[in-house]
Amino acid sequence: MKNIFLHGLVQNSESWTETLEYLEHKSENVCLELPELTDNEVSYPALYKGFSDYCEKISERINLCGLSLGGILALNYAAEHPDKVNSLVLIGTQYKTPKVLLRFQNLIFRFMPSSSFENIEFGKADFIGLSKSMVNLDLSEELERITCHAMVIVGENDAPNRKAAEEMSKKIFGCKLEVIENSGHEVNVDSPKQLAGLLNVFWRQSGGQNAKPESIHRV
Repeated sequence: MKNIFLHGLVQNSESWTETLEYLEHKSENVCLELPELTDNEVSYPALYKGFSDYCEKISERINLCGLSLGGILALNYAAEHPDKVNSLVLIGTQYKTPKVLLRFQNLIFRFMPSSSFENIEFGKADFIGLSKSMVNLDLSEELERITCHAMVIVGENDAPNRKAAEEMSKKIFGCKLEVIENSGHEVNVDSPKQLAGLLNVFWRQSGGQNAKPESIHRV
């Protein structure tokens, strides 16, 4: 069974490198480059279609693990294709676009020099276009349609995404919430060993029932 990793907006597939080194099953891991999922238009609908098309080519069920933008794509797909997804891990993910924050972020992108985006897979125009396409994104109803084994992870210092993480863990049936101490938004970069430890345990259990946790677990 393949474990598919989806990076965040300001990351690339290499952001998962250290996490993968600590995983038990290295041969089953696939780290996608999000910009490669769409040929021309860089928008959320185009990106999601590219990701859906990629997943549909895989005959077996899959485990999805996404951070931020990657988490949104994973959540969207798991809700629409419950028979295809064995398990879902969402890291630092919003299920409903915080419009004020996104517009402010988009404004900052406009004034940043293009050179600031040289080491990021998405270019400046891509950031702006993608942000615009996600202004009205709301996956609230999709949360209750998730039927697979699920886990939500958030860094202790990731204040902007903490509330969404807690809400998702309550709205997704049987979902676990894990808070990684001393970690920010990019948990795969800040705390790769701790993240891998959670994933190893989670995937070993992903074939069974997942009871609703009584409290938040910290690592």
